[in-house]
Formats: sequence, structure tokens, C-alpha cells
Amino acid sequence: MESMSLFYFAGPLLCGWILDRILGDPSWLPHPVVGFGKLISFFERHWNKGRQRRFKGGLMAFILIGGVFGLTSALIVFLNPYPIWSFIVRTILIFYCLAGTTLGKEVRMVFESFSQGLDAARKQVGRIVGRDTASLSEKEIKAAALETLAENLSDGVVAPLFWYVLLGVPGMMAYKMVNTLDSMTGYKNDRYREFGCVAARTDDVANFIPARLTALLIALAGGNRAFSFIRKYGRCHASPNSGYPEAALAGVLDCRFGGTHSYFGKDFYKPYIGEMDRNFTESDMRRSLRVCVTAETIMVFLTIALKVCVVPIISVL
Repeated sequence: MESMSLFYFAGPLLCGWILDRILGDPSWLPHPVVGFGKLISFFERHWNKGRQRRFKGGLMAFILIGGVFGLTSALIVFLNPYPIWSFIVRTILIFYCLAGTTLGKEVRMVFESFSQGLDAARKQVGRIVGRDTASLSEKEIKAAALETLAENLSDGVVAPLFWYVLLGVPGMMAYKMVNTLDSMTGYKNDRYREFGCVAARTDDVANFIPARLTALLIALAGGNRAFSFIRKYGRCHASPNSGYPEAALAGVLDCRFGGTHSYFGKDFYKPYIGEMDRNFTESDMRRSLRVCVTAETIMVFLTIALKVCVVPIISVL
């Protein structure tokens, strides 16, 4: 029984990860996160008005996160008597929850887009960052892409795998809803400050350990000054989590991230992470991608190791 349990844990994980490495997120394939976004937009359109916005936003988060976890759990239980279909569905859902390949492609495309001019690069980086990009310089565009690469290694790979260890495929899917809620409503502006508060705090909690684990994985994969940068700059970010992976990558590249960024027309200052204020090269991009792929690979096999070694001990305790 234990060997079969491990097979249905590790098998779909490895297959889903390989699918992500091969396919990424092809535009022709329907993605559940698109559906998540439509559900969030529906609630936001009808509930983000009037009084008690924080309560209504919290209720939305509870309904959507709990609903995704419950429906996915029911689907897994329903398929348990059908081993082949269970394996296939688990594989597909894990594939949907991993975003490492697409993230890497997007970052590479930002650097390549400079051949078409600064405006093309601004448009390209706008696909993966939340800040305003219309006035970004070349250095700021490249820095934004690399910051996002580090931060989203946590959001798009490490955190889903972490929750897979703890709560299986339903945990992964619920985490994707948490992350989507935060990306759509977790802003500190007039529109979302109250309504998105619970979603943002939930995302902070869900990413607390994964963000620090991501920083450790980047440091292990990239070396250089990453560990010292994590200790020195990990807390230097408006987010309680994002600074750790960004500090690790800044240490690998010996560069500086942070500064003043514009969101929805308002400037926000982010403390600097790192010391070397320099431009970024394609060599920096390629090294960053190699480090992140290595960190991702370590995390996949660490996930299996944690399932084998740690989870049984926790269940006994």
C-alpha cells in the first residue's frame, strides 16, 4: 500500500513536471487559472462596492479557495477506483499548477525584445510584472524581469510543490487560487485595499515557507554571495516574502534590485536589495535561467524525498 501511495504521488508529479518542461502553457490549451480569474472578476464586480468590503473580500476568498480544494478533493476521491484515470488527471492538474517553463520563456523574450526597440521591451515585460512599464529604462526593464523570475520561481514552482507535499493535488490547486486572488486583488490602492486585504494576507501566509525555501534553493544552485545576500537583504522588501528569493538571485548575479516603481500611476519606493548598480546582460539572463531550472529540479526531487521521509513522521506524531 505504501509503495502504491508513493507511486501515485511521485508518478504524476514527475510526469506533470516533464510536461511543463516540454509544453509550458501553450495558448491553445484551456487553463484553470483563466477560469479562476473569471470567477474572481465576477465576485469583484458584484461585491467590491458599498460597505463591509473587507468582509465581502474575505468571504470571496473563503468561498473560492475552499471551493477549489473541496471540488478537487471530490474529483480525486471519485477517481480513486479508476487507477489509470486517477493517474492521468493528477498529472494534468500538476502540469497546470507548475509555471517554471513559461516564466523562463517570458523572461528570455523580454531580453530578446530589445532588438525591436525599447517600447517593444516595455510591452513584453508588462506581460509578467504588475508595475507600470510605460516609462521604464532598459536597465529597469531587465531588472524587473529578473526580479519577477526570482519571485515567481516561488509562486509558480516551489510553493505549489510545497503544498503538494502537505495537501496533495487539492492543496496545489487551492494554492493556485490563493495566488490568483492575490495577483488580481492584493493591491494597496483605493479599489482593492479593503476588498483584497484577506486575499493578500492569505497569500503571505501560504508563501511564507516557500519563499524562504526558494531563496535557499537559488543559493544552492547559484552560489556566489547568495547566502550573505539572503541574510542581509531578505527582509528589505514591502512584501514579507518576495525579498528572500530576490536577494538570493541578486547575490548570484552580484547586482542590485529594488528602487522606486510606479503602480497604477503612484510611485512606491522599495528598499534596494544588493549593492552593485549596473546594467544587465544576456549572460545575466542565461545564468539566472540556469540557476532557476536547477533550483526547480532540486525542488521536484526534494518534494518526493519529503513525502518519503518527513510526512510519515508527521502523521505518526
